[in-house]
Order: sequence, then structure tokens, then C-alpha cells
Amino acid sequence: MSYKVLLTDAIAEEPFCRISEMAEVVVAPDNRPETLTSAASDADVIVVRSPLPAGLFDQAPRLRGVVRHGAGIDMIPLETANHHGVAVANVPGANAVTVAEFALGQMLNLARLLSDADRTMREAGWAATKALADNTIELRGKRLGIVGIGDIGQALAGMAHYGLQMSIAAYRPSMAPAADYIEMLPLPELFAQSDFIVIACPLTDETRGMVSRDLIARMKKHAMLVNIARGPVIDEPALIDALYSKSIRAAALDVYTTQPLPADSPLLKLDNVLLSGHIAGMTQESVMRIGHKVADQVLQLLQGKLPEHLCNTQALTAIEARWQQLI
Repeated sequence: MSYKVLLTDAIAEEPFCRISEMAEVVVAPDNRPETLTSAASDADVIVVRSPLPAGLFDQAPRLRGVVRHGAGIDMIPLETANHHGVAVANVPGANAVTVAEFALGQMLNLARLLSDADRTMREAGWAATKALADNTIELRGKRLGIVGIGDIGQALAGMAHYGLQMSIAAYRPSMAPAADYIEMLPLPELFAQSDFIVIACPLTDETRGMVSRDLIARMKKHAMLVNIARGPVIDEPALIDALYSKSIRAAALDVYTTQPLPADSPLLKLDNVLLSGHIAGMTQESVMRIGHKVADQVLQLLQGKLPEHLCNTQALTAIEARWQQLI
């Protein structure tokens, strides 16, 4: 039997070649719902780097599983996959250090006005650039609040605590302890106490809109927020209002409620926010690591095995029934 693996977007060459040894590998020409649905009609496995439309599963009778090229599975309509008995897998932790480094880099950028310094040097010269230093701060000794203390949050906490002697607070719903140097706090206290806040939690029904207008209003006037999680975790209009009124100092955003960021977004007009295009987890090293972990699980699926990081274990009975029909 010949197999087909659909990639919503290209992956690294080495993992691509590994999958190609066992299946025809096709990259979708674009990410429109109708394009992905059509391309998936004879696919056995899909590698996901762009959102899948829920209707795709109705039109993919051969589909065994989908593998997320990354950790967050919010791009996959999980309930629909469960209903159809399609296995869903991801690659947890492979880019945790990558994302944590990015968050720390943006914290340093915000604190030392590095992007402003570069721009000012080019546009206004030496003296104007030196004047910026009056408004810069150090990270050493400041309070960092991390919302979501999983792989990414713990990697960031270690960098900030051991590398910069920052005081670390964190929140997760269970409030289960993490490292001994991390103080677990409820969200209202974390937002009120922190000098820097990094959002690093997954997007779920519970976390959607969790960073509310009320929480943002509790932030210190000099506090700065970094979002490397998902845009909808934050009440974006409330954050825009806080940045516009300067009731908080600044923010660095890698993710947004609507992606790509619309050309008319008010964020593009603010001078106290750093913007990037969902790149926190992408480096040459992380993309290769993730690609190989994806290839491992694609090959497992094609061999009739459950993927190493099966996410929808609650649908195991339906998955096994679907696979039996496919056989």
C-alpha cells in the first residue's frame, strides 16, 4: 500500500526525507481551508503547522492521525478528531529553551530599549541615542511573573533566576509547586507584584481571555508584559488601552488574537510595544529537533503504531476502531 503524508507547510529537509522513504510527501500549496480539505482527501497522515478546518475530517476517509509540528494543539479541532477516531500527536518540549530564550531576549530589549537605540542611532545620531539610557533599567533583582510554568516557563525561570538573579513568581491552575525558588501565586497577586510578566500557558477554553482587563489594571505602571503563548489568552483591546494610556510601560507580543496581524491593528501605531510574527519557537536548531520528532511519529502512525506523544488518549477506543476499518 502506498501512503500519502500531507504537510500544511514545509518542514526541515532531513525529516522530510525520512518520511519520504515510506510515503509520498505533499506540501499544501496554501493554507486556505478549502485547499487543505481537498489535499487531505487521500492523506494518511497530516503534519500540522497551520490551522486545520473542522470539516476536513469529514472529507479524509484514509486519515489515521495528525501530528502537530510543535507543542500547542489549538490548531487542531480536537473534538472533531476524537469523533472521527483520528489520532492527534504533538512534540512537547522540543522548543522550550528556544521560546524561553526569545522571551528573555524581549525582556532585555524592553528594559534596555535596544530596538529604540538602533532606530534612534540611524535616524537621529549619537547624542539622541545616549539620551535613551536615562529611561533604561536592569533586570537583575526584578520580579518576574510567569503565567504557565510548564517546559517553557520553567526554562525561562531558570535562566532569569540563575542568570540574572531575578525573583520568580508563577501561576498554574493546579498551583502545584515547581522549583524551590519559584513562588506560586494566584493571578491577581502575580500581576500586582511583578515587574515583568511573561505569558507562557497553552490556549484552552479556560485560558481564553484569562489575562483580563482587571488583571492588566493591577499591573505596576512600570511593568512590562511579554506574550509568547497565544494571542487569545489576553484581552487584546484591554492591553492596547493600557499601552496607549501608558498605564503599563511596555509589551512585547509574538502572537495575536488575529493572525497574521491585520494591517489596521492599533498595535502597529504604538511606540511602546515590540511586535514579531509568531517566531518565538523557531530557530535552525529547534525546527530540526521538532521535525525529527514529527517524523518519528508520522512513521509510527504509518506502521500502525500509536504515536509516542498521543494527545487524545480519551478517544483511544474510537481510534482503534477507525484503524481496524482502514486495515
